[in-house]
Amino acid sequence: MSISDSDGSCSASADYKNFRQVTRDRLLHEMLGVVKQGNSRSTWKVLIMDRFTVKIMSYACKMADITEAVVEDIYKRRQPLPTMDAIYFIQPTKENVIMFMSDMAGKSPLYKKAFVFFSSPISRELVAHIKKDATVLPRIGALVEMNLEYFAIDIQGFVTDNERALEELFGDDENHRKVEACLHVMATRIATAFASMRELPFVRYRAAKSLDPTTVTTYRDLLPTKLAAYIWNNLTKYKTMIANFPQTETCELLVVDRSVDQIAPVIHEWTYDAMCHDLLNLEGNKYVHEVPSKTGAPPEKKEVLLEEHDPIWLELRHLHIADASERLHEKMTNFLSKNKAAQVHGSRNSGELSTRDLQKMVQALPQYSEQLDKLSLHIEIAQKINRIIREQGLKDIGQLEQDLVFGDAGTKEVINYLRTHEDVSRENKLRLLMVYAGVNPEKFEGEKGSKLMQLARLSSDDMNAVKNMRLLVAPPETKKSSIGGFALNFDKKKKHGLRKERTGEETAWQLLRFYPMIEMTVLLTMVSYFYLTYFNGKPTISSFLQELVEKLSKGELPKDEYPCMNEPSPTVHGIAHTAAIQYTENPVDLSRRTRRPTWARPRNSDDGYSSDSVLRHASSDFKKMGRRIFVFIVGGATRSELRACHKLTTKLKREVILGSSSIDDPAQFITVGCH
Repeated sequence: MSISDSDGSCSASADYKNFRQVTRDRLLHEMLGVVKQGNSRSTWKVLIMDRFTVKIMSYACKMADITEAVVEDIYKRRQPLPTMDAIYFIQPTKENVIMFMSDMAGKSPLYKKAFVFFSSPISRELVAHIKKDATVLPRIGALVEMNLEYFAIDIQGFVTDNERALEELFGDDENHRKVEACLHVMATRIATAFASMRELPFVRYRAAKSLDPTTVTTYRDLLPTKLAAYIWNNLTKYKTMIANFPQTETCELLVVDRSVDQIAPVIHEWTYDAMCHDLLNLEGNKYVHEVPSKTGAPPEKKEVLLEEHDPIWLELRHLHIADASERLHEKMTNFLSKNKAAQVHGSRNSGELSTRDLQKMVQALPQYSEQLDKLSLHIEIAQKINRIIREQGLKDIGQLEQDLVFGDAGTKEVINYLRTHEDVSRENKLRLLMVYAGVNPEKFEGEKGSKLMQLARLSSDDMNAVKNMRLLVAPPETKKSSIGGFALNFDKKKKHGLRKERTGEETAWQLLRFYPMIEMTVLLTMVSYFYLTYFNGKPTISSFLQELVEKLSKGELPKDEYPCMNEPSPTVHGIAHTAAIQYTENPVDLSRRTRRPTWARPRNSDDGYSSDSVLRHASSDFKKMGRRIFVFIVGGATRSELRACHKLTTKLKREVILGSSSIDDPAQFITVGCH
């Protein structure tokens, strides 16, 4: 028996596989399918996981995917099943190894054979410990480093489950040992994402910046640099450890930290997806609502997942809440016009259909129950969100937040709002001041912010959250770009803001003007090296990009702003650099994308309840794309940044995958900020 890596053969498919699909296929075929590949005749098996790996499985797969497995917790007492094979999917910890070996030791092991899959590389010491036990060794059918230790939270997103990273890495108390441990765990898990995708990236990172030679670079400033180095160390080992792992770069990875954008985690986002997570207290993507009992009993609670398998969710998730509500109204109107039976139940109320009306309609039309269930669910959600918006007066505070970010409002407007809106909730006032502090950190130096906090009637803990925004403020850029003679002209008369209006991307909604910094960052990443600034006087993105492309083609772009761990060769420059690199170990080029993302599908619907038949077209609407771009944010990512990656996938014709230590809703970010 020898330890091996997973060969990844299932991922070498001619069909398109998005990030989550690749993860799912590896779990179902490389791991669960191993028992069916001649090693055993058993159809049923036992799947044993720890607390972490069960989350990996739940994010990537559904219960319906593993119907032929008895799922068990490695730390709970289990019934012996000596005629069945067991698949262990566990982290390579000493505790897990001891538990697995105790299961298979002695005269009466719990299972017939053990197929052990470790989520990340196992230490030599633990391998030696396993080999020492002569009674367990013959009962091991496989000992494999699966190298899959992340949560696939989205078709284009993953997290490493370092939920305390923001607190541990950016806090005032710099515990270097704790920081190093956190970064090493994070790097190992990020590397397993590339192992799953069979991708070797150019590893770029946001370099530490100092205001002048006398300014000391802090440990916090070096976080992206250190993490990028640890990731590259892991990837270098994969090149020799994993079969068919590419030997030349196939994609790009950009490592940044939360200081790249302090506003995105707290500003009110107005898309359907963001508002669901912000206002409805979801557990992950789980929404709980009440449905009437068919027997006349009290209403029953029902859990639903707002995920990609729901075509209406796919269509609405990135729309402004007003557009989403209008779209739902159109769908119901269309459905009623095509179904006479539905008209009878829908005509009793000439106004807006209530949730009860919709639920009665579902019961009266069982042949349309699935479609109406989904439609009524989203109508209920949209109505609830719109009610919260009205009750909390979110439109006014949202408009002020946008105006602050774009430089159309300042201290005067904030003071006026706080004086005239005393009934606003503590959380919303706190978020407003955190946005204000992100735009104007100098306003909160010393005791300057105390009067605003007193006016808002916020506590000392809340004051900590606002003041702690300074820990995420990156040093300002210089007034002159380091790209040759390309100068940035600053006009002192211009308004002060952190965003510039984007030309060519006008929106019908003022509350959709905000865009996360990461969107512009990725736009520039497509030309390999780039210089980035978001301050007043910045040229339009098109002219800036043109300058970058010209410099790139000559090999003259500066490397001090966003260096690369594995420096590209001098022959790889310009646009040709984005072409797919093939390697002999794997004849299928996994870096070519062939599917148009579903978030940008056309508006017109071909029936009353489906969403342009999104799911039907998902596997047939193919379009070639370039190499993947991975962006990893240390310290938590937001829904707006995930949306930006979906948007950029269409814009760049390259699949953009967002990774982070966690995905944080505003309440989570504020809680950390208060401490």
